[in-house]
Amino acid sequence: MKNYLDFEKEIKELEAEVDNLKSPFGSEGISEVDTNKIKVTQDQINQKLKQTYENLNSWQKTQVARHEDRPRSNFYIKKIFDSFTQLSGDRYFGDDKSVIAGFGLIDKRSVLVIGQDKGEDLNSRIERNFGMMRPEGYRKSIRLMQLANRFQIPVITFIDTPGAYPGIGAEQRGQASAIANSIECSMALTVPNISIIIGEGGSGGAIALASSNKVIMLENSIYSVISPEGCASILWRDPSKSLQAADAMKLTSKELLKLGIIDEVIDEPLGGAHRDSKEMSLKIKKSILKYLESFKNLSGEEIFNQRKTKFLKIGRDQGFRKPSDALGEQLAYVEPNISRFTRFIQERKSLFIGVTIILVLAIILTILM
Repeated sequence: MKNYLDFEKEIKELEAEVDNLKSPFGSEGISEVDTNKIKVTQDQINQKLKQTYENLNSWQKTQVARHEDRPRSNFYIKKIFDSFTQLSGDRYFGDDKSVIAGFGLIDKRSVLVIGQDKGEDLNSRIERNFGMMRPEGYRKSIRLMQLANRFQIPVITFIDTPGAYPGIGAEQRGQASAIANSIECSMALTVPNISIIIGEGGSGGAIALASSNKVIMLENSIYSVISPEGCASILWRDPSKSLQAADAMKLTSKELLKLGIIDEVIDEPLGGAHRDSKEMSLKIKKSILKYLESFKNLSGEEIFNQRKTKFLKIGRDQGFRKPSDALGEQLAYVEPNISRFTRFIQERKSLFIGVTIILVLAIILTILM
């Protein structure tokens, strides 16, 4: 049974009509299937899907990112990687089912795969805590990332979480320090790490595993410091203002690409990733292989510096970089031209004021004479 969002009402009606047309049993018993009408209606569905999904606002994209039928990390891991061997436990407390982690092969190349998973039905969602990781999940990820780093194996992470689990048990077991240590571990790797945000990238729960050389987002995924509902509750004390909050937060893939927060947006099939999950898997695999190839000839130090430079550049016009390739050890801040001009004027303010007064007096004397 398909699940539909509020803005897909017309699409739902058209698809119900197609299902009825495909049935050979009419009101008068067995009848001939009208293939021409099915084709016309299917074209209407495709046109409506294109029109609807090209004009989604930020809140509607948030709804698509949370869609019940959207493919989860477990699906992508099975489709993209061969010989996947799952590993469990943090060697301190226990195993966190909300994160799937292990080693596998992609195009005959060994990689570590870590995927936050929300679950596919009610039972699996409860087991996986709706994708909200606990401290033991982050510690498991750290343990495996350090292992991958030791054996020079690239790290691939799939991000899909509303945020880290805020329960009292998680806080007692050191949730904040586990997230901080996971970010530190991700940033310190000397092997390439690539993160793909496949649904929700919520708060520190996502950043803990998305501090990577390359951060990729699916077209209808979101990445933000807080959920739109949470933002609306804090700023306006009114969760109904989620649309206003979502627009203000700039949480969609295209907006984040413009801001330089992420590195690539992967287009989704018409109507979202859940309508053609196999095609979506192929696109993600192609993107992963492309970036793995780009890091193939770089040393561990160059990979580390590329990641460091990437994050130092965020929020700056040009950021910290080495003038030649931005990969060397020596990083320097390149000041934007407009900032340099403003500073030049401010440092010589007295001189410019004096020159201006002299010019004004000269003009006055010229007029009087």
